[in-house]
Amino acid sequence: MINSPHSEHQIKSVTNFKELLSIPFQGNVNALCWTRELKGDFSEIVKKVALSGNMIELLPEELLDLQLSKQGQIAREILLNDYKTLQNNGKSPTLNIIKNYERDDAFPFFPTDVYSFHIDRSPIPADTFLCTYHGASSAILPNSQGTQKILIPEIRAELKKLYGEESEAGFESFLSEFFFDLHYQAKPNAQPINLGIGHLWKLAIDHPESKVLPCLHRAPEEKNGEHRLMMIC
Repeated sequence: MINSPHSEHQIKSVTNFKELLSIPFQGNVNALCWTRELKGDFSEIVKKVALSGNMIELLPEELLDLQLSKQGQIAREILLNDYKTLQNNGKSPTLNIIKNYERDDAFPFFPTDVYSFHIDRSPIPADTFLCTYHGASSAILPNSQGTQKILIPEIRAELKKLYGEESEAGFESFLSEFFFDLHYQAKPNAQPINLGIGHLWKLAIDHPESKVLPCLHRAPEEKNGEHRLMMIC
């Protein structure tokens, strides 16, 4: 599952929920992974839920209302247990069924949607937890293999044209206000790491007390006709 030559430096493996929640990031490690081989039929849950738009949040009570086979019930219990454990530890999980995310077409030369490698940011200490149970899975990128887009000369020049003023301090605020500073471009020959199915991840984010670099990650291109089932908080 973790086959990048850089993964041993960036990713630390854990064996249970307690370790995932309690072990801090340090050094070059900014991603923790609890590798799991989950039983149950998660695709049945996806098929049972009507999706009228691009994405829907599936609440625990709605999950409990689904009429499922034995394998579907096993999958449901795993989802409910993950949800409850995260919630009991102060997290705010959401379980989503995703056809696709909204694309950012406001700035065609610099889309700031989740399909771009990006970091998460918080004003208080926090981490990102995520797990894909069905469908295409997210990816992370070793920090050494990404370049902050606002530092790429041609992109920065276009952003300055878009900003349209001379103030450098104002320009930096503009980059932050519109989230341009959160996005990264993979370097040539970069090797993104697929997060796989069923594995529960904790990713470092940018916050004032962080002692490590935030983890670069992105959503996948969805497979045609196959919706994703994903928990994130």
